[in-house]
Amino acid sequence: MPDHSPRLALVTGANRGIGLETARRLATAGVRVLLAGRDRAAVASAVKHLRGEGLAVDPLVLDITDPESIRAAAAAVESGHGRLDILVNNAGIRIEEYGRQPSEQPLRQWRETFETNLFGVVEVTRAFLPLLHRSPAGRVVNVSSLLGSLTTHSDPQSYAYSPMFKSLPAYSASKSALNSWTVHLAYELRETPIKVNAVHPGYTRTGMNDGAGDLDVTDGARTSVAMALLVDDGPTGTYTHGGETIPW
Repeated sequence: MPDHSPRLALVTGANRGIGLETARRLATAGVRVLLAGRDRAAVASAVKHLRGEGLAVDPLVLDITDPESIRAAAAAVESGHGRLDILVNNAGIRIEEYGRQPSEQPLRQWRETFETNLFGVVEVTRAFLPLLHRSPAGRVVNVSSLLGSLTTHSDPQSYAYSPMFKSLPAYSASKSALNSWTVHLAYELRETPIKVNAVHPGYTRTGMNDGAGDLDVTDGARTSVAMALLVDDGPTGTYTHGGETIPW
């Protein structure tokens, strides 16, 4: 018999900011959403809030830097649902201090940044890939940043070409690496129904940006949601914002 259950999405880092808004908008579109985060209390609070809006969301404790947490989360999703249709790799960190020269940022910050922004994403994706293969139209959305664009960073006319954003070398490099992972995974899955894309949410007012930005979270979530709900003949292996291609 055909499976008429709603699509199932997992959004990491979903208890606040862009992740929470992404979960809200996917659930509003009729997708059942697993709202994932490492802080059990924060995840429970976010789920309660969205359920109060009448949305179908469930909690999932998931620390993307902890292999055991990833294994446990994947096992729970397999046991409870048997498949996954959408994976939004939204969780990320920015821990560097504005105002330092690139060479002044401590190496420990590079390691911590890559553990979350790259290695965690790769490990989560690998863990859930078998469940995505069970979906008739799997989607993987990697939340990157315009700061991952080497072309943009090299353009004197871009806002990235400034002391403020050049003080984030680890964050920027981690997102460039995430873009590379996106391209490689899309190639691997090119003959399957699974589509893999990277998105730039826009310079959004969140805690990661210390409240600075040009967009609110409603706008910041738009591209992630659009690529999560991508139609069957949509693209794969792309890097976009608001439907526009971003140069690598």
